[in-house]
Amino acid sequence: MSSAAPSAEPRNKTRESLKHHGVRLTRQRQILLDLIDNSGEHLDAERLFQLAKLKDPKLNRVTVYRTLKMLKESGLVDELDLMHQAGDQHFYETRLKQEHAHIICLRCGRVEEFFGEPLQKLRRQVESHFGFQIMLARTEIGGYCAHCQALRAQEMREVAEQPALPPVRRKPL
Repeated sequence: MSSAAPSAEPRNKTRESLKHHGVRLTRQRQILLDLIDNSGEHLDAERLFQLAKLKDPKLNRVTVYRTLKMLKESGLVDELDLMHQAGDQHFYETRLKQEHAHIICLRCGRVEEFFGEPLQKLRRQVESHFGFQIMLARTEIGGYCAHCQALRAQEMREVAEQPALPPVRRKPL
């Protein structure tokens, strides 16, 4: 069974947005956009550089960083910090995706994306309650995945089972 060819619509939107900003959609820019869109991961600039270099060995690091900045300024790419799981490292995703929330495990750093009606309902509630016109919404939810919850529970049991330390006696002053 063969998969259908990717729709030309996102690429046309990309070209239109770049054209609006006076920028051409070069092969290098398209490589980066395709990597961001199709990797299934949230990639940082360095990882994008490494993957892009596999597709175009002539591509250099400076070009990748400049291109990411330009794509961000053109409104095609969002720069995410994902609850600062990797310090000051930033990750990139295209705005062509349906609006979604990022669910981030604060222990292992796993990132899941959550789409659906609950997010749209929240958006409508905010707009209605505050009389606010939302143009962009980014939602990050931090917590612990099921695996890390189990690890934390085990750690808590182990701490509880440790013998108590004797009280420290202090000499009177």
